[in-house]
Amino acid sequence: MGSTAQEVAVAAAESSKDDTIIKAHIEDLTATQLPNSAIYNFLLSEVRICAATQGSMTARLTLTRNHINSGGGIHGAVSAAIIDWAGGMAIATWDLRRRTGVSVDIHVSYLSSAAEGDEIEIAASADKVGGSLAFTRVVISKVVDGKAGPVIANGSHTKFVKQR
Repeated sequence: MGSTAQEVAVAAAESSKDDTIIKAHIEDLTATQLPNSAIYNFLLSEVRICAATQGSMTARLTLTRNHINSGGGIHGAVSAAIIDWAGGMAIATWDLRRRTGVSVDIHVSYLSSAAEGDEIEIAASADKVGGSLAFTRVVISKVVDGKAGPVIANGSHTKFVKQR
């Protein structure tokens, strides 16, 4: 049997409400975590959460001098730190947890660059959140004409998430 139009509308409204709750959770988690982490606070104090659903989140950040290497491009360590942070936020969207575990493995591929003043988009997804491990993927893109453009870096991040 198919769903009625009303059932579909109700399901869509509930999903939208859930997404609003998830986004608010990620915004709160970011606001409370950044001051407690010197590196995240230094690099991500101006990050903006754009969207969040169960298992994924999208954020944007305008690059400043703090993000740039001596060659004028985004520093590789900045990309790695963003992948670390964003992977944790994707895990937090899974079940609204506040503790996102500790890193077990992180891999970053650098594909292009961005300069001071450029805006980047950070898209993170949790492929699996299990009882002990979580597996995430993150793509950092340069924003062009208001949309995610060329990929700057992508990465995978595995975290130990077993709750005590």
